[in-house]
Amino acid sequence: MVRVVFLAAAFAAISALGAPVSPASAQESNRQTLEGIAAIVNDKPISYSDVRQRARLLLLTIGASQPTQEQVQQITGQALEQLIDEKLQLDRVAEYKVEVDRREIDAAVQEMASDAGLTGDVLRQQLSASGVNPASLEDQMRAEIAWNRLMSGLYGNRIRISENQVDDQMSRLRTASQKTQFRIGEIFLYAPDDETKLEAMSAAQSIISQLQQGADFRVAAQRISSAPTSAAGGDMGWVTIEDIDPAIAEAVKQSTGAGLLEPIRTENGVYIILVGGKREPAEPVTRVDLKRLVATDGLEASLTEAIGRISSCGDVQSVANSRSTLRVQDINDINVDELGPEGRSLVLATDVGQPTEIFAVASGLAVMYVCRRQEGAEALPSREDLKGSLKSRELSMISERELRNARRLATIIYR
Repeated sequence: MVRVVFLAAAFAAISALGAPVSPASAQESNRQTLEGIAAIVNDKPISYSDVRQRARLLLLTIGASQPTQEQVQQITGQALEQLIDEKLQLDRVAEYKVEVDRREIDAAVQEMASDAGLTGDVLRQQLSASGVNPASLEDQMRAEIAWNRLMSGLYGNRIRISENQVDDQMSRLRTASQKTQFRIGEIFLYAPDDETKLEAMSAAQSIISQLQQGADFRVAAQRISSAPTSAAGGDMGWVTIEDIDPAIAEAVKQSTGAGLLEPIRTENGVYIILVGGKREPAEPVTRVDLKRLVATDGLEASLTEAIGRISSCGDVQSVANSRSTLRVQDINDINVDELGPEGRSLVLATDVGQPTEIFAVASGLAVMYVCRRQEGAEALPSREDLKGSLKSRELSMISERELRNARRLATIIYR
């Protein structure tokens, strides 16, 4: 179990030991004493300054241009919990000597920046201008990369998805297609007790406010959510009422249409739910696999030159890798209706294996290659895609379980 100790007792014990302290350690200790310590995780402190920096970073990365003091205060609880998780992850990673190259961190920062049409350097400058040390983002990336690598290394090769599992999942999907389904996105704020649930409810309201002002739900889920779906931007896919938590199911049933729901409190935390759509059993669907190729320099010539070198969907990634101004995004097994009227028209007018017409996006110009199209009420993913998603889901669940176990075994001292 987690051992939560009063700080006063901890400091008294430390003083009683009378251990020698190096000048560097004393300087760090003095800095943290002046700032105040929010928590200690296995003897490693987290200062209030660390928490404020992370809270501002979370708000900035989900779309807040200049977070207010009230917004920062509302999300400090989640920021602290995220920092605690990172300390525990890095402790575990250190046991296996997993290292993360600086270039990997830079690439991760660049990937985040490119989603907003920026470079990594510009993103760092914007963070600094908003009062956030870019090191806070880099620390987050380091922990995320190292932890994912460790989990994949320890368990990736052990996960075996059998043909029977694929058959069972196909059967469930086929059965679900004959029922009313909802497209659900989730952001889960882990909060195991009443006190942290109150903080999570406050954070959820702040996050919903940002989402209502135009923040990207997918990015918010990736940066904040503790659910296994966070890597997929919180996307749960098309689900039936029977597939989801009863508290969430009740809220979804009472919703009047697509949009954000009020925060939902459950046993282990708080959910922010986005209802993306609803479909009845009789509604035919067309599902597609796409590769979106973006020219971040905004030059049509960059795209036309790339298109000239692409003969099939299999070439898109390698061509994108050859130019720093090209980015590719896989959009798999999506209902064309979810692309909006313009996107739907572009895709339906394009043959499989071919690019759509060039169109504008926030980060430049883009085309979409149509790699698969499947029509009919029971348009299901391929067996290979389903096997991959099942393995990814199982690895995410293992990763989440490992982190929860680390919390139970850790010594966590809250102020």
